[in-house]
Amino acid sequence: MIDFKTILVVDDEPRTRMGLKKTLDSWAMGKYEILCAASGDEAIDILVQRRIDLLLTDIRMPQITGLELIESFMHQKHKPVVIIISAYSEFEYAQEAIQLGVINYLLKPVSKRNLIEAVEQAMKVSEDRRKAEILEKMVDDRVIQIRRYVRCAPIRKAIEYIQENLHKPFNLRDVSMYVHLNASYFSVLFKEETSMTFSEYVTRCRLQKAKSLLVTTDLSIEEIADAVGYQTSKYFIKLFKEFEGVTPHRFRKQHLKEIEF
Repeated sequence: MIDFKTILVVDDEPRTRMGLKKTLDSWAMGKYEILCAASGDEAIDILVQRRIDLLLTDIRMPQITGLELIESFMHQKHKPVVIIISAYSEFEYAQEAIQLGVINYLLKPVSKRNLIEAVEQAMKVSEDRRKAEILEKMVDDRVIQIRRYVRCAPIRKAIEYIQENLHKPFNLRDVSMYVHLNASYFSVLFKEETSMTFSEYVTRCRLQKAKSLLVTTDLSIEEIADAVGYQTSKYFIKLFKEFEGVTPHRFRKQHLKEIEF
């Protein structure tokens, strides 16, 4: 089953609710699923069961207001992007909405043009959030721990050099010279301080950057290989598959699917 990006419209006025849905259905042309809720309670039931990418909600509703609805999912891991739609223009509502992370505040009656512009902007924000979530899952925890906890000055200097020069070909001797240590001693010291060989650490850093580029850019595999310091895409693909279990092309396809749906 395809998990479409989903927009939830919440308004207790049937005419407004269905008018918004009709406009959004026409704009979406089947690319997004448009759901409706007639109350805050009904909206919460949907939010518990489904991942909602964008929430459009009225402020003044019986029982649960729009602001209370937003507060109800503030601590959830996957929070929808929110647009407030209201007939009330009081400053305090807009101020509180901004504090709750609402990205737009539209006043009724909302023109089709203003609604669609706001929704397109919000869906871009939602897509960026999905990318950030995916990139967060790709983080190499061992590399992060090394960067965070290594205290040895020459090794810290080497780690900074590696991070700043991932786009260039370099080897252990180059880095040992940069930190003014004998290559053999540097190799041993690096392993002692990081519990990882110099070669493995550099490979993990290069692949970490490659994964980010695969998901966030349209660069070709050859261009990404070059951007992370590999002179041939063939060697890059071989290393990537060894560490990730899939080719860069397959990796990109799998993770872009998560963003697009």
